[in-house]
Amino acid sequence: MLTNDNPPQQPSPDENPGNDDSKKRILDTITQLGQTNVPQLESNIYCLSIIGQVEGHVQLPPQNKTTKYEHIIPQLVAAEQNKKIEGVLVILNTVGGDVEAGLAIAEMISSLSKPVVTLVLGGGHSIGVPIAVAGRYSFITETATMTIHPIRLTGLVISVPQTFEYLDKMQDRVIHFVARHSKITEEKFKDLMLRTGELTRDIGTNVIGADAVKYGLIDEVGGLGKAIAKLNALMDSVRTSEQVMQ
Repeated sequence: MLTNDNPPQQPSPDENPGNDDSKKRILDTITQLGQTNVPQLESNIYCLSIIGQVEGHVQLPPQNKTTKYEHIIPQLVAAEQNKKIEGVLVILNTVGGDVEAGLAIAEMISSLSKPVVTLVLGGGHSIGVPIAVAGRYSFITETATMTIHPIRLTGLVISVPQTFEYLDKMQDRVIHFVARHSKITEEKFKDLMLRTGELTRDIGTNVIGADAVKYGLIDEVGGLGKAIAKLNALMDSVRTSEQVMQ
């Protein structure tokens, strides 16, 4: 009679492909990401994405792809407090949205004590422009665009002087912020904002890739590889400074 003193071990629930929880995780991943698994990585870089329309005080229709600012703020607070996170990468592909919500996000990004690099993919339009320049260094891909235009509500004629003054002051806040956090001057940014003839039925400018760098709005043309390399360099610089201080 044959005996086996070391019977084969049963697979753990996580390793058992027939396990209900394992199946559910795989199905959820396929549903959300279109694949069975994603690379797992312990990273000292936090990636924050600004996608679709920035949603502020007014809830947008469910069919709209949105980034809710009340979701972004806790993420930034957590990234600032987490000692394992040494840098933040902000990736933008946004059409703009709520002005005050966009400025709130931009102000929080610019006030982080950790290095922040921003990368514009596809588009960083309207109120996405202040967010794009809020980091310590900014990139834009060759084909990405940034639409710079005046602040407006619905496109209707504004007949109340107080409303116009309010929008004008809000516009000044955007201009000052962009000029403070990029190499473009207030005069040049305002000129691009109020330029006529470039946008259909509107005023403003559509800036593409290298032109954004030429105007001083964005620091460099580049993609994900360059953005991560620059962020790693900034993080190394912070570590070196901390060691010198110690």
